[in-house]
Amino acid sequence: MQKNRNDVWVGLFVLVGVFALLFMALKSANLLQVNFQPTYDVRARFDNIGGLKVNAAVKSAGVVVGRVKAVALDPERFQADVTLAMDSAYAFPKDSSLKILTSGLLGEQYIGIQAGYEESALKSGDVIGETQSAVVLENLISQFLFNQAAKPDPANRDK
Repeated sequence: MQKNRNDVWVGLFVLVGVFALLFMALKSANLLQVNFQPTYDVRARFDNIGGLKVNAAVKSAGVVVGRVKAVALDPERFQADVTLAMDSAYAFPKDSSLKILTSGLLGEQYIGIQAGYEESALKSGDVIGETQSAVVLENLISQFLFNQAAKPDPANRDK
C-alpha cells in the first residue's frame, strides 16, 4: 500500500513539472497570452515588417500597451497590413506614429508607438498612417558593401 501511495505522489509531481515546463516554453516563445483587459483594434501598413510576428509587443516608452493581433499582405498595395490590439487603458492620439524596432542587436522585433499631439484619440477600426518599416540587417550590410565598392581607390589615383 505504501508503494502505491508513493507512486501517486511521484506521478503527480512529474505531471506538475511537465505543465510548468510547457507553460514556461509557451510564455517564453510569446505564444501564451493571458490578458483579460478590454482592447481596441487599429491597423497600420508597413513596406517591410522584417521578422515581426503575431503576439509581438506594442510598446510606448518601454511599457507594453498592446499586442500584434494579425499580419497579412495587402494584395493591392503589396504592403504588410498589421492589426494591433491596443489596451483600452491607453488612448493614443490619432496622429501617433509606429515603427518596428528590435530589442537588442539580434533580438525579437516589436512595434514602438510614439504619441502624437492631436486631441482626438484612436478608436477601433482606425488606420495609423505614419509608419516606419523594420531595419533589415542584411540590407544595411549590402548597402555598406555597395557604397564601399563604389568609392574610388586612393592607391590607384592618377598622379
